[in-house]
Order: sequence, then structure tokens, then C-alpha cells
Amino acid sequence: MRYKEIVEEIYESVIGEENSGRLATYIPELAKVNPDNFGVHLSTIDGENVGVGDCCQRFSIQSIAKVLSLSLAYKKLGERIWGRLGVEPSGTSFNSLVQLEADKGIPRNPFINAGALVICDILITLLDNPKEDFLTYIRDLSDNPTLDYSSVIAESEQSVGYRNIALCHFIKSFGNIKNDPMEVLDFYFNLCSLEMDGRELTHTFLFLANGGRKLDGTEILNGSQTKRINALMQTCGFYDESGEFSFKVGLPGKSGVGGGIIAIHPNRYTIGVWSPKLNDKGNSYRGIKFLERFTTHTKLSIF
Repeated sequence: MRYKEIVEEIYESVIGEENSGRLATYIPELAKVNPDNFGVHLSTIDGENVGVGDCCQRFSIQSIAKVLSLSLAYKKLGERIWGRLGVEPSGTSFNSLVQLEADKGIPRNPFINAGALVICDILITLLDNPKEDFLTYIRDLSDNPTLDYSSVIAESEQSVGYRNIALCHFIKSFGNIKNDPMEVLDFYFNLCSLEMDGRELTHTFLFLANGGRKLDGTEILNGSQTKRINALMQTCGFYDESGEFSFKVGLPGKSGVGGGIIAIHPNRYTIGVWSPKLNDKGNSYRGIKFLERFTTHTKLSIF
């Protein structure tokens, strides 16, 4: 497959068209990002790397980090994790409180904010030093000791995080948050502030394209766990646009309101796109357009 030629060709076609959408201005620091940034990076399980545009500029991966926190909690807790979380698409916005009342504090899936807060609570219980231990896990997973949280972005999110604060306390009222809600929220805001560039992002996620193993053979998850996380990304990775992403792109993936998207083709590659302007569903406008054209051109979706 001529990945370099294809990525560059599609990138040039997308960057030459309108850049619709808007920045995630409800988080003050994200409102300061250059809306014209646009980068793409692809990594294959055979060791090939292709990058174009702003693929070497770090950005806040936001909710993409929820896949990584889930992978660590699942690794440590196993199938017991699903006693506190569902695996269904929510059909509502990522920060909705509506379903928690009917579902008695059990979030529909790990990728909406409520589900990610429960995952943070699980990790606080399981880890001695949650923020430090999670960062160590990410650095080991990525083979990159320089990855870090952004204190500026974490503080910015916390300053306006009223709905997440409400979510966490509401779940606590049902008994599905075991620790101090303020500790859970602090971990959550730092989790979302993780920064990576395109190559770091695609390299970090290669284990999900490689049967749960890093390229050096280190097992992160077993085959069943890997399959299930990929399935969750397929059905729930793009909030209430997950069905449309599956329909148009045909890959498991996860988006973040920082404008990043990671998509995975099992046994082949990971591809990351970053463009900060978001569509009405909170997903990168250019990112989805690029990935739809990429899988159409290459005929490499999972379907």
C-alpha cells in the first residue's frame, strides 16, 4: 500500500477545502489553539510511519485518553469492571446527566464523561499514586518518557467543569463512586489534559492494532480484552456520532474535543488526525472528512 502518497494526496485535498466548525471555546485554553492546525500521522504494525502537516505538534488529546485509562483499569480489574459500567451507545451528549437517573448511576459506556469518571474512581482504588502511576503506564506504553499532563489545561478545565462536578457527585449519590469526588475529578481533569503529537499518539495506540501487544511483544491486554475495547470504540467512540463514523469510516476510533482522532485497523495500522475545529457533535470536522476519504481510497476499513 502506497500510504505516503495516499496520505499526502488526501491531506492536500482536505486542506484546500473549507474548514468548518468551531473550537471548543467552553474550555478557555482550547479556545486559544490555532484553528487552522491540521496534522495526520499513520503507523503500521510493520514499523512504517507516515506524517504530514502539523503531525509533530503536541495537542491536548482530551477524551482520547479515556481509552488508555480504560485499558489500564481493564488490565487490572478484568471482567469485574463491567459491573460498574455499561457497553451501549448513549444516544445523548457526552456530558449528559439524563440517563444516570434511570440507570441508577451506571454510565452507559466508559467513553462518555460519566463512564470515564467511574474509571478514574476505579484506578484511584487500584493504584498507590494514581496520577503518577497512570502517567508511568502511558510513558511505558508509548516508549516516551517525555509525555506529560498539561497543568495549564487541567486547571482551565477545572475552572469551568461544573457539569463534570455535578456528574461525579450524582454518581456518588448512587454509590458508584467510592472515593472522594474531588480526588476523582482532579484525576479526570489531568487525564484529559494529556498532550501528544500525531506520531506519539499513533505509536501509543499500536497495541490495539496488534492484538494487545506492543511491537516489541510486551503484552498490554489479552486478545479478548483488546477485541472488546476496539468494539467499544467502534460503537461508542464518537459520542452520538458513533454510528455515522462507523458508517462513513468503518474503523474503531476515539475522538477528543481538542480536535484529535485516533482510528485503528486491527492487524494493520493506527492513524491519528488533528484539526481543532469541531462539528456540531464535538468531533473534528477535517479529521472525519480525512478518514472517510482515506478508508474509501485504500478500501481498508474493517468491513
